[in-house]
Amino acid sequence: MDLHLSGKTAVVTGASKGLGLAIVRTLTAEGMRVVAAARTITPQLKETGAVTVSADLATPGGPGELIAQALAELGEIDLLVNNVGGGDATPEVAGPFADMSDDLWQRTYELNLFSAIRATRAALPSLLRRRGGVVNISSISARMPSGGPMPYATAKAALTAFGKALSEEVGPQGVRVNTISPGTIRTAMWEESGGYGALLAGMHGVELEQFLAGLPAATGMTTGRLIEPEEVASLVAWLASPHAASVTGADHIIDGGVIKTA
Repeated sequence: MDLHLSGKTAVVTGASKGLGLAIVRTLTAEGMRVVAAARTITPQLKETGAVTVSADLATPGGPGELIAQALAELGEIDLLVNNVGGGDATPEVAGPFADMSDDLWQRTYELNLFSAIRATRAALPSLLRRRGGVVNISSISARMPSGGPMPYATAKAALTAFGKALSEEVGPQGVRVNTISPGTIRTAMWEESGGYGALLAGMHGVELEQFLAGLPAATGMTTGRLIEPEEVASLVAWLASPHAASVTGADHIIDGGVIKTA
């Protein structure tokens, strides 16, 4: 299927690895000109051919500076993908509410919510001129708050609500805003020794490999496997395309069947 994206422009945050890297690869393969932002520019990201920008999007000025650089490179922006998110895998993240400091809450919200708000606000004038689109990467934790760290889950719930509210405001002006809420994706966050998966494996007293092998069954994934980043990236590309011209204000679940309700 031709997605008719060739020559269009995109900005992708959190692009150095995992899902962000897969999104950049998919969009560039469709012929889009992409500005890819991350705190650390990896060799894999450079190989995509995207314009790379080093940016700390958890700071108040970081998203605006990124968009300014993107506009200088691209001229106008057709698509903004607010993908950056997550956080440090520290024991505090997986601990009880009473032990979660204000600093943890603040850092989590800056990265998972305010980065998207600030980037979208900065990009909106260009998106309005181009009648473009925004795709926010949320999480099924927004619908299942007990399924992840409390600060992360509530920040993602706010991100999902932000996308829905913004779509109502800018939809009549031609800008589509959608959300994607993945479940457990096969990324470094889960598979690397210093990631969140390793933290949970240690708390359960099992090896990381054993923990990951049992994770699909433990979380109710009817597919029996983790989600591949490319699966989510393909949905991002479709949502950016004219084929999804009437899709806006929606929250698209990619979770392998974890959420059982209609």
